[in-house]
Amino acid sequence: MKLTTTTQVTLDGVMQGNGATSDDRRGGFERGGWALGRGDDATREFITRTYQRAEAFLFGRRTYELFARSWGTIDDMRAHPIGVALDRAPKYVASTTLSAPRWHGTTVLGDDLAAAIGELKARPGGELQVHGSGVLTRWLLEHDLVDELTLIVVPVVLGQGTRLFPENGRGLALDLVESRVDSKGVTIQVHRPAGRPRHAAAA
Repeated sequence: MKLTTTTQVTLDGVMQGNGATSDDRRGGFERGGWALGRGDDATREFITRTYQRAEAFLFGRRTYELFARSWGTIDDMRAHPIGVALDRAPKYVASTTLSAPRWHGTTVLGDDLAAAIGELKARPGGELQVHGSGVLTRWLLEHDLVDELTLIVVPVVLGQGTRLFPENGRGLALDLVESRVDSKGVTIQVHRPAGRPRHAAAA
């Protein structure tokens, strides 16, 4: 399976608290909800189609629990095409603390996460998708396990919050394979990792 990630980010790279303002208050974060209502119908359709083509889903613990409480339990959300896609597909969670997942079709991966994800990627099929799950996405990128990275960029500068890419970390070159902008200024960028970036030699 191809491992793909999809992340909503601001222009300054923040991914924290894109949904309801109460979703994520870690670090004193108070500016949640910045992505609500920002994309147009074409962007919402793109996101729905992305979920629908998943062979399986991979989550970090926190995002998994948020999705399980919403897409996994609320009737209107379960009936939505995204909810249907999440319900039917296998769900894997990268966690050392989750012991009894309540959402059916869920498997908690073992301590050797790299080996477990490598085994999943080696299976035939379509996409193993990661949505949100910032800590997990950063770890996957650091370990060169991401095959395709989709950024849904909302035109706002937040000035606060956890960013997708850390201030200090490994460099990553990317090939842009698809890009579009919707009528509300939201940009969808699909990238494929392309090794390490080149740097100019010091004078």
